[in-house]
Amino acid sequence: MITYSLRETVVNLLLRIEKDNGFSHLLIDHEIKSGKVSPKDEGLLTEIVYGTTQRKLTLDYYLESFIDTRKKLDDWVVMLLRMSVYQMVYLDKIPDHAIIHEAVEIAKRRGHKGIASLVNGVLRSVQRNGVPDTSMVKDDVKRIAIETSHPEWLVKRWVFMYGGKVTKEMCEANLVRKAVSIRVQPLRISRDHAMKVLREQGFETRVSDFSDQGIIVEKGNILKTDLFKSGFVTIQDQSSMLVAEMLDLRPGMNVLDACSAPGGKATHIAEKMQNQGKLYAYDLHAKKAKLVNKKALDLELSIITADHADARKLHTIHREENFDRILIDAPCSGLGVIRGKPEIKYTKQASDIHNLAAIQLNILQRVAPLLKKGGRLIYSTCTVDREENEGVVKSFLEEHPDYHIDTEFFEELPTIFEQSPGITDYGLQLFPQTFQTDGFFLTRLIRKS
Repeated sequence: MITYSLRETVVNLLLRIEKDNGFSHLLIDHEIKSGKVSPKDEGLLTEIVYGTTQRKLTLDYYLESFIDTRKKLDDWVVMLLRMSVYQMVYLDKIPDHAIIHEAVEIAKRRGHKGIASLVNGVLRSVQRNGVPDTSMVKDDVKRIAIETSHPEWLVKRWVFMYGGKVTKEMCEANLVRKAVSIRVQPLRISRDHAMKVLREQGFETRVSDFSDQGIIVEKGNILKTDLFKSGFVTIQDQSSMLVAEMLDLRPGMNVLDACSAPGGKATHIAEKMQNQGKLYAYDLHAKKAKLVNKKALDLELSIITADHADARKLHTIHREENFDRILIDAPCSGLGVIRGKPEIKYTKQASDIHNLAAIQLNILQRVAPLLKKGGRLIYSTCTVDREENEGVVKSFLEEHPDYHIDTEFFEELPTIFEQSPGITDYGLQLFPQTFQTDGFFLTRLIRKS
């Protein structure tokens, strides 16, 4: 049975996510590192916080049938009811009576007898009657939104872009946590040797088809291994590994990473260059730029120089036609990483996407002149929105005839992408459901000689 203090912790974390715009993964990580959570409860804490956040709109739909909407409930009561119903509906190992008992105890402590009675009554009604049948919702967009807990405007937007089938699959994939993927530091350890070490420690792993440095961890906590702590491997989603793989890098090159933090792609680039050459990495915030330097230090990579600067003003630091390769991993809506950061889908609006697309285009326009003639530039985002991806690239190319899509990019993609539904005239759009990765977009431009 979950301890009382753990349930209270879950309520507090959910409140911080809901009211203070906290990031679920950071709050969970901080709570676990604080030492207050028993190691045996870490997985359950993570499951309940992530699960309740992922399915917030679905849980609210369930609760509507059991709560008098005329009554204004305190925020903590809403969080308590959501997390309790989440456990009752989606978790099998905890009996309903235990969930209800603990919820009532929290209600007594944080509220009063009346609140405790309300919580008890609502949860017992859910136990007795079950949750409403969402299949009765006739409108397809609304039903997908309710069943997968995505805002209706977002589902409608994706249906317009990709159709109902792809949208439904994408929304469903966003509810399922993917396996962790890691990247070996090949100048320090081979992939085969790293996998051998992990297997001997009880891990279940397989190779990634995206990168010859990538490993997918099916079972085991990589964070607690010496391989990770000593910088022989680092955590990176397979989708973002594609960036360095497709940048066509060689030792001795002069490379720019214009929007770098936290440094996963920058360090991968340095590894592909065999730590020979020069890599300038920038982030808008000094604190984040320090993360890039720290990551480089952890992985024993010396060619990275990280600093803070606005990517739109890098022309004041570097001369035109200076770099062999440029990466613009543009700031974006993050709608491709919802499964790991579920709160994103509730906080974004269509206006945010439009504003970000304008910033992305401006960054591309300002940074592109720094590329040498004949040089290659990758533009990437961790979103699935066409306005931020194909739309930005199309607008840039229409205004800059001296750049074009590098058609060799499509020929050089790993063979796994031969039948990918996300390949378009403007690049590769990865959907989270296709290969169980983050949603991600990338393309490669070349500057005419």
